[in-house]
Amino acid sequence: MAICLGLISVIEEENVHNIIIITNSIAAAKKVFESKTDPLQNMFILVTSAIDSFFRKDGRNKIQFWFCPSKAKWPKHKLIDDQVKANNCAPIFSSKESHLFNKKKECDNILFKWQDSFMSNPKKGQCFLDFEDKNQKVIKPTYVKGSS
Repeated sequence: MAICLGLISVIEEENVHNIIIITNSIAAAKKVFESKTDPLQNMFILVTSAIDSFFRKDGRNKIQFWFCPSKAKWPKHKLIDDQVKANNCAPIFSSKESHLFNKKKECDNILFKWQDSFMSNPKKGQCFLDFEDKNQKVIKPTYVKGSS
């Protein structure tokens, strides 16, 4: 996402012909150019169209990706990290369109269906036992690692 946002902002600048993206994840950089189905597909479509117009604008235009691992402790990593954390950008998409929101919603729906089918099971109490916490409240099962 950071690479996509950075590309869009630089591509819109006039007199930019060479874009160099320094990243600690070439795999993440490659995702900018993938055309598979993804919850953030709207963002990728926007980036792809911006990149297309950037290359069509001038034959000299190019985008390069340079790999720089985080463990290299390049001074600009910290500078950029601090700037990004200090910048309060408004998100392009609402939180309900985000990948993490959709994943959480999907997990919540699966968990609800599982709990509902378990609670309505007529054999509940015969083959299954309710677990209780210290206050003797029923512990609901969850999908979170290390929980009930």
